[in-house]
Amino acid sequence: QVTGHLDDCTCDVETIDAFNNYKLFPRLNELLESDYFRYYKVNLKKPCPFWNDNSHCGIRDCAVKPCPSDEVPDGIRSGSYKYSEEANNLAEECEEAKRLGAVDGSLSKETQQAVLQWTRHDDSSDSFCEADDIYSPDTEYVDLLLNPERYTGYKGPDAWKIWNSIYEENCFKPQNVKRPLASGRGESFIYLTKWFSNVCVEKRAFYRLISGLHASINIHLSARYLLQDTWSEKKWGPNVTEFQQRFDEVITRGEGPRRLKNLYFLYLIELRALSKVLPFFERPGFQLYTGNKSQDVEMKNLLLEILRLAKSFPLHFDENSFFAGNKKEAAKLKEEFRLHFKNISKIMDCVGCFKCRLWGKLQTQGLGTVLKILFSENLIEKIPESGPSYGFQLTRQEIVALFNAFGRL
Repeated sequence: QVTGHLDDCTCDVETIDAFNNYKLFPRLNELLESDYFRYYKVNLKKPCPFWNDNSHCGIRDCAVKPCPSDEVPDGIRSGSYKYSEEANNLAEECEEAKRLGAVDGSLSKETQQAVLQWTRHDDSSDSFCEADDIYSPDTEYVDLLLNPERYTGYKGPDAWKIWNSIYEENCFKPQNVKRPLASGRGESFIYLTKWFSNVCVEKRAFYRLISGLHASINIHLSARYLLQDTWSEKKWGPNVTEFQQRFDEVITRGEGPRRLKNLYFLYLIELRALSKVLPFFERPGFQLYTGNKSQDVEMKNLLLEILRLAKSFPLHFDENSFFAGNKKEAAKLKEEFRLHFKNISKIMDCVGCFKCRLWGKLQTQGLGTVLKILFSENLIEKIPESGPSYGFQLTRQEIVALFNAFGRL
């Protein structure tokens, strides 16, 4: 069912598959395994701003233990966590979901040195996301390769509450559509189809971006599911039943294929942003700084290769249709867009499982950075070849989130 033309685009599924699978993904994967892109700084202890939430306290007490401050360089500060023998023993007493949801915060000595250097590069504020204060003592560097996005046992009412909040409070959608990604809600699909044909392209796009992100996360949880958990080994792999629950056309009464098409739509939007941001990274003064000179040069070349490849894609999404009408109305809509998305990034602090929270925050910051790029086209075009780029700036946090979020898609 997921084939052919994508709504609101000149592109089709097959073209994207071929381009991604054979050209872009192998290079992107290599980039994301490098030191610069594998460490993400995050505050997993921020309180939920929307409701009293204590569902994550078990995870913190159980599975993760703060590092003694004398082991942590100043650049990482005392908010960092490390796995310890004691924490591992305690974890056995935890519920399965909490144990699986633990974040492994260990960093190597070399990385700690590189991390000290990175702090200089994180300096500007983001407009589409409620970004973490990277100087807060509660922020920590996390190794994304040690903490892959996969099934953690986090489901049920708590998980639904998060997605409900995102859809109910923050999406441009009709009031009568409840929880659009619940399986088997046929009436939602009928309303949604009618609504899609009547609503402006911007509101439709916003809804599709969120739906695409939700689909992406659900695919990862289904593809890396805990299939076997014994004292001798844990085995992760694809759970077809779980995938069908969320995407099968019959079970979801027609919604599943649409969800998957929204994933392609999100891919196209993020690919478009990568093609647009090339001038920012092309400047000789820009480095992927880790302290390892030869690797830094190699990774910058790989990064530019990926961005030029993104630019060469023949059927890009045309974002000029966004906010193209009446100037006053367009400005109002754009501000609504920004505030809606900012709210979604705040909701990520309400996610009860630490590992889900980590990937939720990273992917929303990545998408927020995409929107920032698409809405800053004029500033990017004016970037001088040398010297500072005052009009448009990306922090290391945004860069790491941008490419890792695209890597998830």
